[in-house]
Order: sequence, then structure tokens, then C-alpha cells
Amino acid sequence: MKRSLDGQVVLVTGAARGIGEHTARQAAARGARLALVGLEPDRLEPLAGELGAVWFAADVTDQASMAAAVEGVLAAYGRIDAVVANAGVASRGTMATGDVEALVRTVEVNLVGVMRTAAACLPHLIAARGYLLIVASAAAYAALPGMAPYCASKAGVEHFGNAVRLEVAHHGVAVGTAHPSWIDTDLVRDAQDDLPSFKETLRRLPPPMGSTTSVERCAAAFVDALERRRRKVFVPRSVMLMYWFRTLLNSRLAEKVLESQARRSVPLMEEQVRALGRGFGAHTALKPAPSRHEPEPGFIANRYHR
Repeated sequence: MKRSLDGQVVLVTGAARGIGEHTARQAAARGARLALVGLEPDRLEPLAGELGAVWFAADVTDQASMAAAVEGVLAAYGRIDAVVANAGVASRGTMATGDVEALVRTVEVNLVGVMRTAAACLPHLIAARGYLLIVASAAAYAALPGMAPYCASKAGVEHFGNAVRLEVAHHGVAVGTAHPSWIDTDLVRDAQDDLPSFKETLRRLPPPMGSTTSVERCAAAFVDALERRRRKVFVPRSVMLMYWFRTLLNSRLAEKVLESQARRSVPLMEEQVRALGRGFGAHTALKPAPSRHEPEPGFIANRYHR
């Protein structure tokens, strides 16, 4: 059953750019009242002004920061009807040679950040009999070399969502997990620019693993999920095949095919990461940027802006 978003309060993490930004734009066009959470005030502020939203510079891996953002949403709107737990990052390199702090940070943001977001928001979603949409990935179903922390975090996010769905169903709260393949965002473009080996690997993969979907199409699927409280969201829809055939994708036969490609691609990728000299993409925000007005510590995370 489709529900109108008109007047609904929707909190989006990772809202400064990419999928989060475009989901916020499309939800606002349907009449939703937006609360934007992210790490880039210089992008959040003009976006919020354009959408008539409130915004918070907060780190999803910090519980106090997320709790303060949620309190700000309640102060502004009095309720939270839906949450899109979208904030995510992707590190560079393999477990053997990559920057371990960047690899661990990927799991912290993608999985622990979702857990902290859910913990901060669920009491209010229960009060509203609302909806939680958790952004996983097609990577929850198929592993690729050089993406071990990302694949692990997204597989964990999916099963986290499956378990939380059972915990809150009796409260009338619905929980969905979204599984996009490669989306035309800064995260994917940065990976292709940083690592030619990654771009070549994508070229060799069959659809949907080797194809890229526009960010607008992905956001439209997310907004549809908000309206219909969907349990699973696949972008593109062919990712559903990966969901149903995940056992085959993780079989020894599929592994042998990937191993033959990895013998060449992994050493090349490790060399490119070493030359790159950083563990994340150029547009990955890892900490809240300082305010132009240099307020007291904690101001950005503890007050809301509109």
C-alpha cells in the first residue's frame, strides 16, 4: 500500500552528496519534511536551505553526536516518521597491504554507524509506527577482491536489518534493506579515478555487477520504498537475481573464476593503492568540517540549523 510522504518527517544520513542528497531532494518534492545528517556543513547548509530542511553535522559512529542530532529533529518537527540510514564509505586496498585504520573505519561507518543510527532513532520510529530503510549493497551477496571490509559491512548490515525487523514488527515499525549495485556517485567515480584496475574489473563483470545506475534512478527507488515501506529494494531490479542466487555467487565454481582474474588484478591494485597514498576517495568526508564561525566544540552536533 502506497503512503503519501506529504508532511512526513524523514531523517537521512549521508545526506551531503550522492544517494543521500538525491533521496532527500526527491522526498522533499513529495512533500516530506527533511532532516539532513552528514559531515559536510558547507554542502548540507545550502541543500537544507533549498529544501526547507533542518541539517546537522554529525558523525554516525559517535552515539552522542547522533543522539544530539535526533534531539534536534524532535525540537524542529516533534517526531520522526522515517529514517534512511545511508551514510557509507569505501576504503582502498587489500587486507594484506592496505591502511588497516581505513579498512576498519569502513566497517565502523557502514555497519556500526547504522547500528548507532538505529539505536538513536528507533524509539521515535516506534512512537510514529514508522519505517527504517537501511542501505546495504549488492556487495552483500557477492565478494570482490579489494573490497573485503565493504563487503563484510554490507552483508552485516543486511542481516542486522533482518533481525531488527523481527524486533520491532510488533510495534508497527517496518524495516527495509536497500541493495544498490554501482551507482553514479562520487564514491564510485572516485574509486574508478583512483584505481584503473578497479575500473577494468568492473568492465569485465556481467550485469548488474558491471553496470552503473544513475543516482536519480536509485533515489527514486528509495523514495518508492519510503512510500511503500518495502522490505527489500534492488537497484537496478536485476540485483534481485543476485539475492536469489547468492549461494551460486559464493560457490567454489564462481570463486575459481574470480581467482583467475584476481591473480592479475590484485597485485596491480595493491601497487596503485601504494602509489595513491591514501585509504579513501578524494570526496570521502571522515570527520565534521570545522564551522566557518568557529563555535564552541560540540555546537554543530548539538544544535540544528534551518
